[in-house]
Amino acid sequence: MDLREKNKKLGRILHDMEQVIVAFSAGIDSTFVLARAAEELGDKVLAVTADSETFPERELNEAIELAGQLGVQHEIIQIVEMENPHFVANNPDRCYYCKAGLYATLTRLAKERNIPWILDGANMDDLGDYRPGRKAAKEYEVRSVLQEAGFYKEEIRQLAREMGLPNWDKPSFACLSSRIPYGQRITLEKVRQLDRGEQALRDLGFRTLRIRHHDTIARIEVPREEFEKVLAYADQITTVLKEEGFTYVALDLEGYRSGSMNEILRKLS
Repeated sequence: MDLREKNKKLGRILHDMEQVIVAFSAGIDSTFVLARAAEELGDKVLAVTADSETFPERELNEAIELAGQLGVQHEIIQIVEMENPHFVANNPDRCYYCKAGLYATLTRLAKERNIPWILDGANMDDLGDYRPGRKAAKEYEVRSVLQEAGFYKEEIRQLAREMGLPNWDKPSFACLSSRIPYGQRITLEKVRQLDRGEQALRDLGFRTLRIRHHDTIARIEVPREEFEKVLAYADQITTVLKEEGFTYVALDLEGYRSGSMNEILRKLS
């Protein structure tokens, strides 16, 4: 099925739903779902963004701005992850408990508003990694319409660019807790260290990056083609991250890769 046929299929899926809630994070996947849902369903679309301790304020502000540009109804709900002992324990199934809490809240909202469907932004590429949150999506009958239509990330970016979506080339973003190794307790202090540290690198011009939290060590992941840039800013980066409480600052020579914290799980399997 070519890209145009996939887009037509997505349109038919959305049109048949009649009214939807879109779990909207301001990433390109959920933005594309929201934009296409708005095209097919008009004012029968409600975007809902979950604000939590692990969701940076800049991402929340971007979600508000994007929803406004798309002209859709938008609501913000509060999710208190740090009160969930399963979440802060940070075992390999952490993402399940995070998503289950989100989808439970969205399900209650959908029932209150008589909205039959909840949509997420999962695409075909998400099927190739360890994603315990998918179990929660199935349990709460959340629809992954991009998977149903067969969309891969690069196809989404292509159509989003053609549609004029301003974040069509936005790097993937995962919640800040995903930077902390499994088994190490999640704390607000660690989350805020990571948030401020990554923002400092963004201020230096880095777009695709992760800072992984290994207790006293900050492990930086950027694409290999940006290694020289990291070295050029080495003094500034080191100063900032040491001010955040890290003792050592390291550059990962494998470069940026999504889900690198799951590599330990593959070795154990």
